[in-house]
Amino acid sequence: MNEHVLTSMKTQLVLKGYSKSTIKTYLGEISAFLGVIKNHDADRFDSDRIRAYLFYCHTVLMLSEATIHSRINALKFYYEQVLKREKIFIAIPRPKKHMQLPKVISEEKIITGLLTIDNLKHKTLLLLAYSSGLRVSEVVALKITDINSDRMQVSIVKGKGKKDRMVPLSKNILQILRKYYIIYTPKFWLFESQNGIDHYSVRSAQIVFKNAFSKLGLPGNCSFHSLRHSYATHLLEAGTSLRYIQELLGHNDIKTTLRYTHVSKNAIENIESPLDKILRKNNKII
Repeated sequence: MNEHVLTSMKTQLVLKGYSKSTIKTYLGEISAFLGVIKNHDADRFDSDRIRAYLFYCHTVLMLSEATIHSRINALKFYYEQVLKREKIFIAIPRPKKHMQLPKVISEEKIITGLLTIDNLKHKTLLLLAYSSGLRVSEVVALKITDINSDRMQVSIVKGKGKKDRMVPLSKNILQILRKYYIIYTPKFWLFESQNGIDHYSVRSAQIVFKNAFSKLGLPGNCSFHSLRHSYATHLLEAGTSLRYIQELLGHNDIKTTLRYTHVSKNAIENIESPLDKILRKNNKII
């Protein structure tokens, strides 16, 4: 009945140039949808039946807001981009997203964590990621030619959203990179995998981070991406403009960058509690 759905979906995603990770996610969400509706013809679903399915996702499957957003995106793509039914999702609401604050690591703990790494490759990878605010997928996919020592820049090619951008190259990182290059002699990828053909995997880089920071007492929800959050927050605390930080991080929307104002210790420290103000004005001590 619905054998054609995944094939048609994949063809359209590939033709529109979606990333491999997005294709995998969308196909997974559509597969889950087809698994629930079983022998019912997916192509005949209207807005009411899709609403009923999403209600089932909320109340029976108890899916998270993020998963439901992802499933809606996949369904919307199929019905609007494959079947060309453009208005089918107009009356279908999305769950309100929970705004999570970035997990930021202090400058002191970042330096402590990075400098205790004995493996030069691991140390170089993490230092480069933090010093330039790179995503884990970006740092592992760097080529040797992406490091421009003349202009002191790092080229990020096809970052998230297939966007290219340039970020500053730290002077200290350049010295470490030169030492790293002499010892490891990479041929194409800056951080090669053990087979010497592929680049270092995202999973391996995440394990490197976990091992490096596991002894620092960091919260369990800190991850490799916390280095990027910390980079942005530390730039903001040093007086760098939000617009410039937005460009460095490759954010499409300034609202994404504005999250860092909520975790900047400079902003928080400059706010005086009304209680402290009253006690100070009246020379009172609790």
